[in-house]
Amino acid sequence: MEEQRVADVRRLIVRVPNWLGDAVMALPALGALRRHFAGAHLTIVARASIAPLFATETDARPDAVVAAARETERDQLREIQSDAILLFTNSFRSAWVARRAGVAERWGYRTSGRGWLLTRGVRRPRGRIHMTQYYLELVRRLGIDAPDTPPRVTVPPALRARGEALLADAGVAAHAPVVGFAPGAAYGRAKRWPPDRVAAVAARLDARGIVPVLVGASDDRGTGREIESSLPAGARVVNLIGRTDLRALAGVLARCRAFVSNDSGAMHLAAAIGVPVAAIFGPTDERVTAPAGPRSADLDVIQRDVFCRPCLLRECPIDHRCMKRIQVDDVLASVERWL
Repeated sequence: MEEQRVADVRRLIVRVPNWLGDAVMALPALGALRRHFAGAHLTIVARASIAPLFATETDARPDAVVAAARETERDQLREIQSDAILLFTNSFRSAWVARRAGVAERWGYRTSGRGWLLTRGVRRPRGRIHMTQYYLELVRRLGIDAPDTPPRVTVPPALRARGEALLADAGVAAHAPVVGFAPGAAYGRAKRWPPDRVAAVAARLDARGIVPVLVGASDDRGTGREIESSLPAGARVVNLIGRTDLRALAGVLARCRAFVSNDSGAMHLAAAIGVPVAAIFGPTDERVTAPAGPRSADLDVIQRDVFCRPCLLRECPIDHRCMKRIQVDDVLASVERWL
């Protein structure tokens, strides 16, 4: 009966995760859905900040992308007139909105007390698993074949050209080697590697003729200023923090020879594009959110074992030892592998 419900779907909504990194890690599961529902109309509903991800080339290949507005999401779902919705989000609210929108079939993990709102709720996996597997398991437990594949994002020429233009406007020569840095973290300051150490790595790359480029959201501008003020005399970085939307960010990342990042959405996007990544982990758990992509051998997780990690705290209540024990030479050595 359950498998018959899945088979009968002709119009499917997928409500993707609200954070960029999670949306990237959900791409393999979205690809499995696209293959299974090859003849169905697939609409992806995403936060406005995430929706542009699906303007790139991914295995998801949706027929339509809707930028969800919190105040009107119920009406947006109703207007799509779908047979079913699959919730990659875990919240009670997303299931409640889907029910109020009148979507007949509502599928997702039984979590956050929302099981009664789902027409097909599946049990969450036990134990600690990587988030790509978490989303794949949701699809598998609906009876859909979902092989293990890495997240993949192909940046189309138009977005590559946009990234090149942004770099050119900042004075970066067309063929200059670029290393990107994502020094911020939306989750909290505890995830940030100290800005003065980011500056030290950037300065040493700059001295070798490699252009360090900072990227991030507007909330990371303070971190960017800290990095710039920590640079030694004569060193230069290109600061694009707050100047890239998701499309422009993809274009800039595609230009990078390597990428240095805290555990962030930009880290996951770079890995999925195929950029070598030096991923710096402190309070978060690399077993759950390590970068994944088509070049797995070029994804380097840098962490130090201390008694208190992974604590998952936004602010460190002691001395931030998980991050401070990662030295400049550790990160520089990782980047130099790809230069």
